[in-house]
Amino acid sequence: MPLHAALDPAAPRTGRRPGRPPRGAVLTALLVSTLLLLLSSTATLGATLVTPKCDNVNLRTSPTTTATRKAQVDRGARLTVVARVSGGAYSASCGTSVSGTYWLKFSAINGKSVKSLYGVTYVYGARQLFKTLVLPTPAPTATPAAAPVSAPPTTVPDPTVAPTTDPGASAAPTAPPTSAPSAAPAGPVTLGSNVTFYGRGYGHGVGLSQYGAQGRAADGQRAADILVHYYQGTTLGTMTNKQIRVLVLQGFKASSSNPVQVYGRGGTWTVDGIAATFPADARLRFTPTTSGTTTTWKITVSAPDGSTLYNAAAPSSVRVRPGSGATLQLWSRPSAYDRYRGVLRLIGKTDASAAVNAVNELPMETYLRGVVPAEVPATWPVEAVKAQAIAARSYAAYRLHPATGTFDIYDDTRSQMYLGKLVEQAGSDAAISGTAGVVLRTPGGGIANALFHSTGGGGTENNENVFTSSTGAKTAGVFSYLRGSMDRRPDGRPYDAASPYATWTTRTYTLAQIQAWFAADSRTNVGTLVALDLRDRGVSGRLVSVTLIGANGTTKKVASDIFRAVFNAHRPAADRMMRSTLFDLAPIP
Repeated sequence: MPLHAALDPAAPRTGRRPGRPPRGAVLTALLVSTLLLLLSSTATLGATLVTPKCDNVNLRTSPTTTATRKAQVDRGARLTVVARVSGGAYSASCGTSVSGTYWLKFSAINGKSVKSLYGVTYVYGARQLFKTLVLPTPAPTATPAAAPVSAPPTTVPDPTVAPTTDPGASAAPTAPPTSAPSAAPAGPVTLGSNVTFYGRGYGHGVGLSQYGAQGRAADGQRAADILVHYYQGTTLGTMTNKQIRVLVLQGFKASSSNPVQVYGRGGTWTVDGIAATFPADARLRFTPTTSGTTTTWKITVSAPDGSTLYNAAAPSSVRVRPGSGATLQLWSRPSAYDRYRGVLRLIGKTDASAAVNAVNELPMETYLRGVVPAEVPATWPVEAVKAQAIAARSYAAYRLHPATGTFDIYDDTRSQMYLGKLVEQAGSDAAISGTAGVVLRTPGGGIANALFHSTGGGGTENNENVFTSSTGAKTAGVFSYLRGSMDRRPDGRPYDAASPYATWTTRTYTLAQIQAWFAADSRTNVGTLVALDLRDRGVSGRLVSVTLIGANGTTKKVASDIFRAVFNAHRPAADRMMRSTLFDLAPIP
């Protein structure tokens, strides 16, 4: 993926000792941030969504270019702004040259809280490098995945929201499911003086419901039975233990003072093409030298006592390989989850950007050890964890393309969560080994595109009703095994009732507030909003589209997820969000 630099080179990460997170650095950054905020002028923006104007935009711990850089973001990332603050001067190239002293204060990135990602409450970016998000990704945001600064977690977060890939064409659909959508009104609903939205579920609603699987397993259902319900017409098959390539660091802006750094932990390690074996806790630095528009690379390896073991020019792509019992720590990853089994491939750009991607290459079964406990708690009923393991293996296997590109899958909710060695749990490991190599096969024999989500809300949905155009037109091909279905017990109780989002409501807002929010976005602006048409629903009751109706008769039809995204972007940041497109203006039974 082409990347180029924006803003000045990052300050080096100093004061961090091998194997220990930078507590002092984090505390210092927080103190600096607090002082700057007290001295700055601040404008609260609510929960505005913005996206970078270019790639490799730096995010820092306080609004100044001298503050610690915590991450970089590329075009398409969705950042939640809570305030605009005055800070240090900056200048940058981002298509055109920009400069200023105002910064944006971010609380979340792609739906995940900054606290969970980087261990600080907020990060800051230069205001001129961002623009208001015009078309947010229609997939729902993810439950934040905990990423502590000081140590790996002893507990695992709630299941994350489903991977967001839009399925393509497939076979003809199976028979319609028996879900019970909410009763559709006879026509458009005129909005009252106060508006509350009521909903069910969390996520897009296609494929396996993680909390639904938990409830089914608690009732005694086996993993195979759970899977055949959510992926109709599939069968259990096998695959060999193939290699997978996971992007674990993207667009890192390397410099002579801030190279990519890797440590070998727990054993010896090597670098392909270098005739040497390096000891545990030795450090590799992958350092660029840029001259004009060309960057060359070198590798320096230092012993634990600081002495130099190797120092020479290197190709732009190198593989670091752990020995028996060893793992690799990707020091430059902006997260405490930075330990990996398998090979780390460092890929440096040879243009002036000096950007680096890091790809973890490892066997599928080893990869799943860092996925399954990041998606569902290892303490859940074993059959639910097994069902997740099979779905996650199928989801990943469907995306393998070893002959093209440099990676197969992302390590976040663009694909499915992968947090490496530090998230591994015995219960998850047992479920993975107990289903080793098992995947879902479609009626045609291929590996199933096993989409999943957190909470179905009592029913799942047909894929073509979810992955639509911006107007709600059905553009996705039909997957015969991604059919919506009722997800309730015979007595009517939802299997996902244990989820905190089995049912939800927003806060109550005045009609004037709702009118202002939807008028502020060109996609939903009908002037003075007076009514909503909520009749276009799928088999689970999820809305496919929403039609907004203005006082002068103007109407606009938008995909339900766009309606939801506009609401979430404008509601006050502390208020409850709309968790799915299964919503209405009255409680849904």
